[in-house]
Amino acid sequence: MKKLIDTLKNIWSIAELRSKILLTLTLLLVYRFGTFIVLPGIDPNKLSSLSGAKSGALGLIDAFSGGAFSQASILALGIMPYISASIFMQLMGILVPQMQKIQKDGESGRNKINQWTRYLTVIVTFAQAYAYVSYLRTMGRDAIIDSFSAYFWVTTPILLTAGTLFVMWLGEKITDKGLGNGTSIIIMIGILARFPNSLRNEFLARSAMGSGGILIFVIELAILIAVILGLIVLIQGVRKVPVNYAKQIVGNRQFGGARQFLPLKVNAAGVMPIIFAQAIMFLPTLISYTSFENKEGISRIFSDPRDYIHMTFYAIVVIGFTFLYTSLIFNPKQVADDLKRNNGFVPGVKPGQPTADFIGSVMDKITLPGAILLAVVGILPGFAQRAGVTQGFAAFYGGTSLLIMVAVILDTLQQIETQLLMRQYDGLMKSGRIQGRQSVTNAVI
Repeated sequence: MKKLIDTLKNIWSIAELRSKILLTLTLLLVYRFGTFIVLPGIDPNKLSSLSGAKSGALGLIDAFSGGAFSQASILALGIMPYISASIFMQLMGILVPQMQKIQKDGESGRNKINQWTRYLTVIVTFAQAYAYVSYLRTMGRDAIIDSFSAYFWVTTPILLTAGTLFVMWLGEKITDKGLGNGTSIIIMIGILARFPNSLRNEFLARSAMGSGGILIFVIELAILIAVILGLIVLIQGVRKVPVNYAKQIVGNRQFGGARQFLPLKVNAAGVMPIIFAQAIMFLPTLISYTSFENKEGISRIFSDPRDYIHMTFYAIVVIGFTFLYTSLIFNPKQVADDLKRNNGFVPGVKPGQPTADFIGSVMDKITLPGAILLAVVGILPGFAQRAGVTQGFAAFYGGTSLLIMVAVILDTLQQIETQLLMRQYDGLMKSGRIQGRQSVTNAVI
């Protein structure tokens, strides 16, 4: 306890760090306030019809926006359009040679890419805003005030676009003048905002069962803590290659007299495979409502996380997307060329294409356990619901929400620890440096 108090005193004594923390908290408070401002023309007392937005792919959007999506807030779309635009630009930087050249232009190239990303965000937001209007007019038509319905198509997309751009601006300010990774922190706050209410609902549900229910609730909390600790260990170790493989691929590159491992990660794709998988699994459900008679059966298989068939398909899709996304962002030939330029080599393997093939093979081997672990984390909420955990609380047992939450918290703590170590204070942990994922948008997002 004394160590914690001393650390907090050290953090508060650093004027620059104190300013960053206060600015970050202030901007996050503004963001959370905005999520409760309902769109003009919507009666907030009749929004119960949007409860379906808390599951499936819409549930993911609602989680990222802190519940603003299901509340028909002016910030309903949150930061998701910006994330979509960032992912698209990232993929274009991998697939389009001209984009690769711009990215290598240094600061000017990055500024140009960022500006294009902002323009693309406006386009994506407008498209999603009109889709959201259609969704409201279908699922929440009772909540739309009749006297305002004629203007609803015009005002809502404009307000939603302005709301997303405002959230994007908040994220950039947090990145520039706050604790960094503003987009990731905003997503994390949106996810955390749902935790107290989910915890309360779970407690009330278990309390209704009597004293035995309270014991079950305590066991659930213990399991949740164990899952979180396991994810922390996994995220802390994603930068390390398993020893058996690391010994094979380490070269003679010297940096400060120490050998360095090649930049291989057990899970280079981050949480992107889970996000893609949730979107893919939601499509058959969407199509079934217009094309098939057995809507309930198809919806159960593809959108019910408790269904075993859903879990199997979901795990396969996650593993497949993990390999696909890793192949897009990791280039073995570039790593082999960099190794050659730095007078490095892989013992027993010829330089050039043989080295690239060998590194690619090793990457596939270490990606497989990472993909399996990612799939397991993705289906854990389904097992939690089967064990009787309420849907809202079960979402924190795994999936995208827990991965992003843990990764961003670790990364934020790493930012604070770096500030402390720069000023010769003790870090936040005695056992070693905290390692985060650096950015949900790049890892996470």
